[in-house]
Amino acid sequence: MLSDIEVHYRGRLPHWEKDESCYFVTFRLADSLPSDILESIKFEKRSLLRTADQLNRELSSDEKSRLARLSKMRIEECLDSGAGACHLAKPEVAEIVANALRYFDDQRYRLFAWCVMPNHVHVLFQLFPYVALASVLHSWKSFTSKKINNALGVHGELWEREYYDHLVRNDGDFARVVRYILQNPTKARLRDWPWVWVVPEIKP
Repeated sequence: MLSDIEVHYRGRLPHWEKDESCYFVTFRLADSLPSDILESIKFEKRSLLRTADQLNRELSSDEKSRLARLSKMRIEECLDSGAGACHLAKPEVAEIVANALRYFDDQRYRLFAWCVMPNHVHVLFQLFPYVALASVLHSWKSFTSKKINNALGVHGELWEREYYDHLVRNDGDFARVVRYILQNPTKARLRDWPWVWVVPEIKP
């Protein structure tokens, strides 16, 4: 029911949240997107907002969807190209992230599929009652940043603060997300990539 869906805004774009829902999230390393890509996305966003302000109106739903879609496509292409230091390509680092995802499985959420890519992470999961999406992401990122920085002997911000989240609405959407996660290493031309998983009950 749409009545029990909450809408949260980050950067003036809507993020749909619903108790006990299934989510597809992507979070990435802080250095995974070059500044020119980020500036291009920000420029397009500012342009749309400026046009709407000149017309004394908010962005239309079509404009918000278009901006989100274009931004997502550009970010995906850049991430899959292997931008940044790609710390997650190191087995010992990828294992830290995988262990963090698995740690609260069947306690705070149920995992369905995940993939640790060289510079970003995809996860499909269902929240348990009274567990907030933001708290789960914070837990993953806070724990892994400390462990990874120690393992690498570095300091500073590891993860980008923002993350992408998608509320899975039906079985077809769920199947599409599973395929996307499992196929992402192949799409990024990573051969025999071990850091990808799907719950055994799901047939890819």
